[in-house]
Amino acid sequence: MTKKKKITISLCAVLAVIAAVLIYLWVNYGYRTQSQESTSWAMGTYVQQVVYGKNAQAALTTGSQAVTDLEDKISWRVDDSDVSRLNAAAGSTWEKIDPKTLSILKVSLDVAQKSNGLFDPTILPITSLWNFGGSNQRVPSEDELQKFLPYVNYQDLRINEADSTASLKKHYEGIDLGSIGKGAACDEVVTAYQNAGIDAGIVAVGGSIGLYGKKPGNSNWSVAIRDPKTEDGNAGSIGTIGMEGGQFVSTSGTYEKEFTQDGKTYHHLLNPKNGMPQDNGLVSVSVVCDNGALSDALSTACFVLGLDDGMKLAESYQAGTVFVDQNGKVTVSSDLKGKFQLTNTSDYSMAS
Repeated sequence: MTKKKKITISLCAVLAVIAAVLIYLWVNYGYRTQSQESTSWAMGTYVQQVVYGKNAQAALTTGSQAVTDLEDKISWRVDDSDVSRLNAAAGSTWEKIDPKTLSILKVSLDVAQKSNGLFDPTILPITSLWNFGGSNQRVPSEDELQKFLPYVNYQDLRINEADSTASLKKHYEGIDLGSIGKGAACDEVVTAYQNAGIDAGIVAVGGSIGLYGKKPGNSNWSVAIRDPKTEDGNAGSIGTIGMEGGQFVSTSGTYEKEFTQDGKTYHHLLNPKNGMPQDNGLVSVSVVCDNGALSDALSTACFVLGLDDGMKLAESYQAGTVFVDQNGKVTVSSDLKGKFQLTNTSDYSMAS
């Protein structure tokens, strides 16, 4: 199989996963009429939208554009983005940045501080070595990790809200917002829905989902949580979470980005302290709250922290969590116990 064919199959698989979750919502729990949908590509993933009511087409268009516009501000891969300019100016000057970028950096730094650096937006020197999802995925040597780990330090990322500027303290430091960007994109799309005056909408950007409005009967939406054991092209679910419009859910799982080298599989959820994929028995963490950027950052932070500390972190933000471990044990935070329903009882069981 050629590399081009492999990439095509991989992209189709990602779309199939997103579509499977959203079809479950739209067909079984969503609106039956006056809906329009779109699929676009941004932030290295598919952006899937379904909206309902008047101005639906305008909402789809502005929603898609909102994701692209945000990517152009926060992606380190985009030339002249806020983040790429901050990285280029590391150790030298402060850079003027968009208020949206500053807001995302502010959330990142807050989660970094409260997680004691186990979530760190300055992890680019390490993620670049691994290059997950890129053309040169590889396991870096211990010497490489030790060389670049000193440049991962969220405390060296400084922001000034008064004049909307930011800087990195040292040369060779760099920002990677891949662990918060897709949730932040959902924030932008939901805002676009609100401004468009539609009745309701659903957006999925990678592992993050945002909900707007209410479905008929004013009952909750029901969002499926992916079964980590299933393949991309045939993804199933472990259960569902009852949610309301204005809420967001983000899931970080070992299945999202991974590769195998010398018979061992490595996933992209790295521990910023040692630069290695975190191995704590978890396979996925889902976080529900009323902010997409925060849900995305917390899903990564809680995964790296592990069950006990991760749950404490989420509780400090009044966010709900669903932890899934490699033995099929599902642990749900107290505020979601009345909202989460386990549907795959053959492979999974609830923690006592």
